[in-house]
Amino acid sequence: MDRIIKIALSIFIIVLVTFIALVGYSAYTGNAYRTSLASSYSYTCTIATDSPLSNVTLFIPVPGDMNDNSPIIAQFSAQEITGVPGAWTATLYDTGKSTLVKITIPSLIPPAGTSHDHPYAVTLSTNISSQKMIDTRNPVGNSPMFRPVTDLTQTDCRDTTSPSGHPQCYAYLTSVYADYRSDPNAAVSITSTLRGTNTWDLLGPQENEYHTDIYLLMLGENHGWAPAKGYLEKGIGSDDPAL
Repeated sequence: MDRIIKIALSIFIIVLVTFIALVGYSAYTGNAYRTSLASSYSYTCTIATDSPLSNVTLFIPVPGDMNDNSPIIAQFSAQEITGVPGAWTATLYDTGKSTLVKITIPSLIPPAGTSHDHPYAVTLSTNISSQKMIDTRNPVGNSPMFRPVTDLTQTDCRDTTSPSGHPQCYAYLTSVYADYRSDPNAAVSITSTLRGTNTWDLLGPQENEYHTDIYLLMLGENHGWAPAKGYLEKGIGSDDPAL
């Protein structure tokens, strides 16, 4: 009987020690994850031309979520977007379904040496920390995008040597308004990008992200709305242990 009791006690001690070790390890890794987790967005908007432009008015989508919330919108409101020339004005315009930035430019005169192969470009940009983890798996539903997102279709990823994870890539359309006067042979492009990234340290540095961009090329003068091509790559990097 004593031998049976000793065996049972030994098994109980082993189970208890294992349980305590697992709980301690879980608490340690959970704390390491929470204290190291950092999320951020990187945003750019580039306007390029190879010819002089005058009387320019642009309405370009500002990335926001389904409820039209976005730290980039807050940055524009606080006039904390870098790269805006002094003669330009950039104000927000809420359509009720999405937010656009209205950019007005009295004239845009490229410097000497500008050509079709070497256009003159102005880039607005900002980097913003996020107070909450970014959903990089379903950004269309839960994270900032250039909205409205229409005709979303899966497509080949641009980078075939893709980063880790299980990236999925999509093409979509949105709309940009551009009104300006120019030479008939002028080439004007608008490119806007957004990257959302989570980083943490759990037995080594890890991260995941999504990125999306829109692009529009116009030839000659433009006086109205035009469809911009969008691209989305999601699910890049490690699975987040909190999901």
